[in-house]
Amino acid sequence: MSARGSTGSAAPDIRTASVRVPAQARAADVERERGVASDESRSAAGARGEHTHSEPPIPHPRVESARPVEAARPVEAARPVVQRASVRGQILDALRTALVAGELAPGQVYSAPVLGERFGVSATPVREAMQQLALEGAVEVVPNRGFRVVRRGTRELAELAEIRALLEVPVVLRLARTVPAARWAELRPLAEAAARAASAGCRATYAECDRAFHHAMLALAGNDQLVQIADDLHRRAQWPLVGGPVPRGRADLMADAAEHLALLDALTAQDLPAVQSLVREHFADN
Repeated sequence: MSARGSTGSAAPDIRTASVRVPAQARAADVERERGVASDESRSAAGARGEHTHSEPPIPHPRVESARPVEAARPVEAARPVVQRASVRGQILDALRTALVAGELAPGQVYSAPVLGERFGVSATPVREAMQQLALEGAVEVVPNRGFRVVRRGTRELAELAEIRALLEVPVVLRLARTVPAARWAELRPLAEAAARAASAGCRATYAECDRAFHHAMLALAGNDQLVQIADDLHRRAQWPLVGGPVPRGRADLMADAAEHLALLDALTAQDLPAVQSLVREHFADN
């Protein structure tokens, strides 16, 4: 149930785990990337972040998307097969994973065509995914260059943790008084999936499991707006920091995963003092 930011350690060599997406390039995209587009097309492309000159090498973002409810496969072995109908969504998921894993470095500029080459697609779905990340605040558009990963510090992480506590703690305490034990039991597979991801030491997969658990827990309140806002804050809290603390290792992830299970036990038993202690202590530590 971590509110502690995932801060990206020395990134593993991800070029050996490349994700190949079936080619979706339109004619205009192909011509633009080969440098034969019209002057008007070049101008528009630059404004969208397609300049590729002098750009440093980029690791290929790895998709580590073991679904929270799956228990059969090892976390690290899970690799999705990208389908033609969901190229943009697959690229967006992969870029989000790369952010959490620290494979897209804060302050670095990435262009859509160069990232597209790593994924084996045209610049179009990458650009669309990056524009979504810009709306979420993860990157910012750099005219004629691409998209820069936003630099974030420990103060922003602390502020996000404080806001999350103000939203989540009262809701969980209210749910502890009203939700029957059988409903809490439905969340245990999600908590157990997070524990498996933590045991594997996979920060990106654990981040997905962590958000899935919180999402399901808050959804019991029946307030869709609350769930949406809390999920956005949680995702932002998992982005890498500049000059932040040492990235959490396997032991830290396992401690967080254990908090999920302990909280479920307290909620199932309607042990309100234990619930209050667990949720308050969690956010107070961040």
